[in-house]
Amino acid sequence: MTIDEITQSVLRHKFDAIADEMETTLIRSAYSSIVKEAQDASAAVFDPDGRTIAQAMAIPAHLGMMVPAVESILDAFPVEEMEPEDVYLMNDPYDGGTHIPDITVVKPVFNDGEVIALGATMAHHQEMGGLTPGSLPPNATEIYQEGLRLPPLQYHDRGEINETLVSLIEKNVRTPYTTLGDLRAQVSSVSIANRRIGAVAGEYGNEAFGEVVDRIIDHAERLTRSKIAEIPDGSYAFHDFIDDDGVEMHQPIRIEATVTVDGSDMHVDFTGTGAQAKGPVNSVPSATLSGVYYVVRAITDPTIPNNAGCFLPVEVTMPEGSLVNPLPPAPVNARSLTVKRIVDVLFGALAEAAPESVTAAGNGQLLSHRFSGFDDDERWIYGEVGAGGSGARPTKDGLDCIDTDITNCMNTPVEATELSAPIRVRRYDLWRDSGGPGKHRGGLGYRKQFEPLVDGVTFTHRRDRHDFPPWGIHGGRPAPTCRTDVHRTSGETESLPSQAIVRLDAGDVVDVHTTGGGGYGRPIDRPVEAVVRDLREDRVSEAVAETEYGVVLADGGVDREATRARRDRLRAERPAGTFDRGDGRVAD
Repeated sequence: MTIDEITQSVLRHKFDAIADEMETTLIRSAYSSIVKEAQDASAAVFDPDGRTIAQAMAIPAHLGMMVPAVESILDAFPVEEMEPEDVYLMNDPYDGGTHIPDITVVKPVFNDGEVIALGATMAHHQEMGGLTPGSLPPNATEIYQEGLRLPPLQYHDRGEINETLVSLIEKNVRTPYTTLGDLRAQVSSVSIANRRIGAVAGEYGNEAFGEVVDRIIDHAERLTRSKIAEIPDGSYAFHDFIDDDGVEMHQPIRIEATVTVDGSDMHVDFTGTGAQAKGPVNSVPSATLSGVYYVVRAITDPTIPNNAGCFLPVEVTMPEGSLVNPLPPAPVNARSLTVKRIVDVLFGALAEAAPESVTAAGNGQLLSHRFSGFDDDERWIYGEVGAGGSGARPTKDGLDCIDTDITNCMNTPVEATELSAPIRVRRYDLWRDSGGPGKHRGGLGYRKQFEPLVDGVTFTHRRDRHDFPPWGIHGGRPAPTCRTDVHRTSGETESLPSQAIVRLDAGDVVDVHTTGGGGYGRPIDRPVEAVVRDLREDRVSEAVAETEYGVVLADGGVDREATRARRDRLRAERPAGTFDRGDGRVAD
């Protein structure tokens, strides 16, 4: 059967819709707050060779992370040996996985006795054992401390559940009810692919189905190459830092990349990046590639379908034994902090080459909290991810309180928090002055306060940008650094580093400030009316309006003459540069 271009386009969008339906099924079936509320999960369809056919509009990082995981399962279980209703899973970071909480589940799609596709999901599980409740120990020094490692294993054998594997998981996680519930949600999701993709192949035939897959992958490659070719040939370098590795505190680790464009080919070289860390910020290749692939998608064309063709023009060099390609048994649970910074570095490298596609640095901190304790002798664990502001854009302000770049998790509603755990949320609002000043202002982060209602709560705190603020661009100013304080019932306040584990008792308050994004363009070029609007909405303080934006207030309004004089003086004192990395100041 010959497939015309119209049918090809219809089927390409059909595949996207199937992936989105899989994602919706997973989220609505999940047990944990991290999946059903934060939506830290993705779904995709692969061909029998492990090439991505379509991926749901979900977590961008999983765009690259699922590829090695599916390849690992195919190596262990070749398609020729698969049977209908088989299901496979894995999570081992050193065998194609990303970090232990992310479990990949795969189910083959059959038509006429032949495997024609694979349904796949990746979900972050709220508990997988290890040193700390929630399986994200910021002080881990080897992967064995991070939880239960699962190589590629058969979860269902022709529809029969592997009860031995289920028992193994039950005995190694603190909340098996939730973990196994989320696994069942993943199986429900991949079963959607089995039915929907099978129906498409049943209508068109296996040969035509394979032809369509080849053509949409080739189409994505051609479109991606055409956009890369628009970038001037050359090599572009940049570097940034993460605060520390969670073990050797306040010892920054450098991430450096050189992006070389040669026609429609792109090479990303991480030579110059620091050695693998003692703590868990190491990023295995699957995670590192996800950051690279995200940036490629961000600077090309959002209408290009998300499939394997997007990444064929890209080659990546990841020095072995470095932060971006560690050797086992290095811990890796906090690899998302490094991948966030990889994205910042690659955008920084491309800022001059593709200025219309690059924003100021986003908040870059991926806040991850885990609260755990006992309620009537029953263990409870509550996990939450937190967002800050996005970087200002070439023509617009950044967005407030949104998960940026590789992550696309949702903010957790207060009601969901208080229903899930003995925790009261005392405050949740925008953090004034947290967006980097600029002609276009960075999006704001938030301030949120958590109060445990019981004693003996273990609080795991993990993020970044406590020491190195998100940079501004083309004259824009950096956003402030993050901070987290614990206000004790004794009246004392404890300031936490970017990664920590502390005990909380009833009445203690965790006071979280997430930073915003950097500014774009000089603040003195921001229209006065826009600054006044920010003041009215309490996004900017009067002090920052004057010191950064040069807007002088008097008698309840703007002193126009004093504002002109102030802006002229700032223009002479602060010549615009490409980047402003800041000095680590903290907003009021």
